[in-house]
Amino acid sequence: VQLQASGGGLVQAGGSLRVSCVVSGETFRINSMGWYHQAPGKQPDLVALITRSGRTDYPASVKGRFTISRDNAQNTLWLQMNHLKPEDTVVYYCNAELLPLQDHFWGQGTLVTVSS
Repeated sequence: VQLQASGGGLVQAGGSLRVSCVVSGETFRINSMGWYHQAPGKQPDLVALITRSGRTDYPASVKGRFTISRDNAQNTLWLQMNHLKPEDTVVYYCNAELLPLQDHFWGQGTLVTVSS
């Protein structure tokens, strides 16, 4: 399985951006998918999660501002980010959990920079 993220860039505070992740390979094994960000030297932090059935989960820091969605037929994952803040500046990674072993695959990351 390969994940290809895109759509990052520079945006002003208060603006919006949508990042995408296209999955290829054994996509029939994909269970949940998510977006994470990772500060240097730290473990990845969850930004948004979506199950195969469409149930979503967000940490308090982005709830109400970010929306995760997926199209299982197109094997694509999106993250719509609204009301962006400078502290949202970080590299965002897409992630897929595959069945049956629940192993995880990662995309290469896409940088989002929010200017104040």
